[in-house]
Amino acid sequence: MSNGSSVNEFLLLAFADTQELQLLHFSLFLGIYLAALLGNGLIITAVACDHHLHTPMYFFLLNLSLLDLGTISTTVPKSMANSLWDARAISYSGCAAQVFFFFFFISAEFYLLTVMAYDRFIAICKPLHYGTLMGSRACVRMAAAVWASGFLNALLHTANTFSIPLCQGNRVDQFFCEIPQILKLSCSDSYQREVGLIAFSASVIFGCFIFIVLSYVQIFTAVLRIPSEQGRNKAFSTCIPHLAVVSLFVSTIIFAYLKPPSISSPAMDLVVTVLYAVVPPTLNPLIYSMRNKELKDALRRVISWTFSSSGNIAFFLHK
Repeated sequence: MSNGSSVNEFLLLAFADTQELQLLHFSLFLGIYLAALLGNGLIITAVACDHHLHTPMYFFLLNLSLLDLGTISTTVPKSMANSLWDARAISYSGCAAQVFFFFFFISAEFYLLTVMAYDRFIAICKPLHYGTLMGSRACVRMAAAVWASGFLNALLHTANTFSIPLCQGNRVDQFFCEIPQILKLSCSDSYQREVGLIAFSASVIFGCFIFIVLSYVQIFTAVLRIPSEQGRNKAFSTCIPHLAVVSLFVSTIIFAYLKPPSISSPAMDLVVTVLYAVVPPTLNPLIYSMRNKELKDALRRVISWTFSSSGNIAFFLHK
């Protein structure tokens, strides 16, 4: 990827201008980051270690947790380090890496949420075909397609964005590097190709969104036909976490990119970006584990096993 301009580094937007507020930002982001690491790490461990959770739904949930960890690890640690050291700079290659990985994880997550909607649609609307359509080989192929699509999408956009000459300085109006902010620094008319690519990606994402909506229309129609209330509640309980995650993800991104210019300001943009880049990866494990008995039981087993193991290690060290 060639540097299409003389820019060697970028200056990220600082959250605060006083040391006390910078330390507050560092502490807040550290707490959020540790919560995201703990929540997603527990889900990955529970799904990987508990054979009761070796089903398509939990396999996709494990992938979602991996993508969430990737998303939050791309942006938050660098922002924390800048606040701690009172710095704003990020190297040209570091900025390109942030753009690539953020776009990779975010786009792959949306493709995965689409696959997860398909999984729930088959489970509820075509239960007799579930074993055939959602076999282990099919699930692995779908997950591989999700990761590969996200990778190719990010590679294309990053290479295209960073091949554009930059002549509007190097100040990025965001706490991490993202494509719209880099395009603001480009020379006039040189960013049209990337805008075309973004429009194409947006149309693919819109297609995925329509697929999710239509899937849920059919899911809810099928659920309401279930005669027993217990059966309806069980069906709803497997769909509501996914629907909540999709709603959180889509609503924050739509607000971030389609909000009216009249309410746009650097402070507002910063808050909105935190909402879609930092909050969902932290809340997703909580959303999925709140109403899911199987997952709760598995998490309890993982936590009790962790504490008993650490107790045994301490006992042997003491001896």
